[in-house]
Amino acid sequence: MKTSLRVCLISEGSYPFITGGVSAWIQDLLVGLPEIQFVLFTISPTANQPLRYTLPPNVLDHKDFVLTEPQVQEEAADVDSQKLLSKILAAHRSQESSARPWMEFLSLIPEGQSFESSLTHQSSSWAFLEDENKAKNPIYPFADYFWAWKGTHGMIFSVLSAQLPQADIYHSVSTGFAGLVALAAKVRRKKPFLLTEHGLYHKEREMEIRKANFVQGYQRDMWIKIYGKISELCYRGADLATSLFEENRRHQLSMGVAPERAVVVPNGIDLERFSGVVRQKREGFHVGLVGRIVPIKDVKTFLVTCKILSEQYPDAHFWAIGPTDEDEPYYQECVRLSDSLGLVGKLEFTGRQNVLDYYAFLDVMLLTSVREAQPLVILEAWCAGVPVVSTRVGNVAEMLDYDDRFLAASKDAAGLAQGVVWIREHPEESAQILEAFRHKTFNFYDKRLVLENFRKLYDRVQKEPLWQE
Repeated sequence: MKTSLRVCLISEGSYPFITGGVSAWIQDLLVGLPEIQFVLFTISPTANQPLRYTLPPNVLDHKDFVLTEPQVQEEAADVDSQKLLSKILAAHRSQESSARPWMEFLSLIPEGQSFESSLTHQSSSWAFLEDENKAKNPIYPFADYFWAWKGTHGMIFSVLSAQLPQADIYHSVSTGFAGLVALAAKVRRKKPFLLTEHGLYHKEREMEIRKANFVQGYQRDMWIKIYGKISELCYRGADLATSLFEENRRHQLSMGVAPERAVVVPNGIDLERFSGVVRQKREGFHVGLVGRIVPIKDVKTFLVTCKILSEQYPDAHFWAIGPTDEDEPYYQECVRLSDSLGLVGKLEFTGRQNVLDYYAFLDVMLLTSVREAQPLVILEAWCAGVPVVSTRVGNVAEMLDYDDRFLAASKDAAGLAQGVVWIREHPEESAQILEAFRHKTFNFYDKRLVLENFRKLYDRVQKEPLWQE
């Protein structure tokens, strides 16, 4: 009797604790492939987060690894710390673009045991750090450099000491720490590593770091460099890498993925569910944003856009449809901004809702994000019969056929408002364009195609020899 395939799905900071595009995609994958056994390894910033999704029955196990908490592990007794140190120094100083030196380093690290002390307590380690401090930051005290280095590398040491579930394939839905542990599993267990990217992890982290006030100067540059290096290692070590669209695939190629290992698999939605929405026109003009109330969605620009539109259309009503509890301070800032813009009574923060109820009457959906990949909400809106105006992020311009009537730069509230005005003032032409977008959604963005593609990718990555640079 054939044994069922077991896939270890690895995610960081998303499923099953956070709702949204990536998490919804994971849930669809798990539910849509019931013949495959999944074990989850999730990487989280805090412990004991409530689940936002019900795990399907083919998820056999779930281990949550809290990145910021000390791991209760025995110090590795069988690690040749001097050899380990020599390997990491060789990898660090190597001028090769290959991941080979780092792969050799990973091969020496035992699972389930801490090795940080055996590495950092070596006198040669201190000598290395002193040299790095003198070369790169001679005006800063060594103590500052050491703690910055420990902060950036400590989490790497932590995840590399994690014990992963047994599986036939290790499938990470990002680079970063999730991709790193999948790569380590490949090296240690000789099992294939499948990398799926929705956004570009290291670019998103860089954007966050540059905005953060608590990390500056060489510490900021160190963090950015580390995230970039981790992503490069994942690209070079993955047996197969998927992206949502060709531009991101080209980025993967530039970071080391071989062309024959880079595959585009677009997003997909449940066409029957969203096309089944019965449109019910409400009195007035209704504009909505569907998404989490978090900074990356730039809800503040949505609010400013609403203010512009409210001045032109007194009958306009606005809806921010999505969870408000994922970044409470930001949500409160949005509430205060809405009040100060005079949107009281005109705009509603709905919280977590069934979006179908709102797609039934929205006249326009706005997407104001500063960063996206291939947003599912655009496909959902089109399928339900709602036109979309969006910022020009990720693959959105291609999705919208590069039509500037429906596109604006990030944070361009006036440009977004202009797009909404065009749709209201040109109802017949807008309806024709929407029908073309719906037709494209049905042809290219069917969730069933996504599931079938991943069935084939799991089969392919099992049958092919492990990729070696």
